[in-house]
Amino acid sequence: MIGRYVAEVSTYAGDIDGLILLIAVVVGFWLILCEAILLGFIIKFRAKPGVRAQYITGEEKSQKRWITIPHYLVLVCDVVIIVGALQIWYDIKQNMPPVEATIRVIGQQWAWSFVHPGPDGKLDTPDDIKTVDELHVAVDTVYEFELESRDVIHSFSVPVFRLKQDAIPGRVIKGWFKAIKTGEFNIQCVEICGIGHGVMAGRIHIESPEEHKNWVAKNAPSLGSTLRTATVAANSS
Repeated sequence: MIGRYVAEVSTYAGDIDGLILLIAVVVGFWLILCEAILLGFIIKFRAKPGVRAQYITGEEKSQKRWITIPHYLVLVCDVVIIVGALQIWYDIKQNMPPVEATIRVIGQQWAWSFVHPGPDGKLDTPDDIKTVDELHVAVDTVYEFELESRDVIHSFSVPVFRLKQDAIPGRVIKGWFKAIKTGEFNIQCVEICGIGHGVMAGRIHIESPEEHKNWVAKNAPSLGSTLRTATVAANSS
């Protein structure tokens, strides 16, 4: 249902939508039931000429069951929701599938910086590709991300992935995703991080393997320029 309004573009987006729907249905059921009973009681026990109000202590069994039975039923619903939530939490946060590529995501006031592996497929090598507010990934590939912050708390959010992870200064937080559709989608910061919070947005480009390979080849630093930069840095030091 949620996917009709916000696309499901990661492997676990549907699971999270299902959990949200489950919570909405369970809570909505009890809300409607309680309001209906309350309205019924208001109508049934409204003031009437010649009828005195009843004083109810709630100590009799016939009265207590109106509390105890719904109470136990709500607890059962809570257990169902908790079990479902823990299973999804484990699948997303604990049971990471084999990683095929790693990217680095850096939040700062007020932009997202990304470090992509170059043609060698590894981070922290001379052919890394660095971009601002523009993340490029390949479809059907398991990515691990290393999330950092350079200043304050940010929150890395890709709504179509149903992904939201806080970025905390001084920590590297890891997570993963696997995109299942190509296209361009929004990246947001969903933690108020200062006066420019509202403009801290980016785009994720999900490409076919061939398109992504071409993008990497086109944007990777050339070996010659990398060697020249390293030589200049060495000479200046």
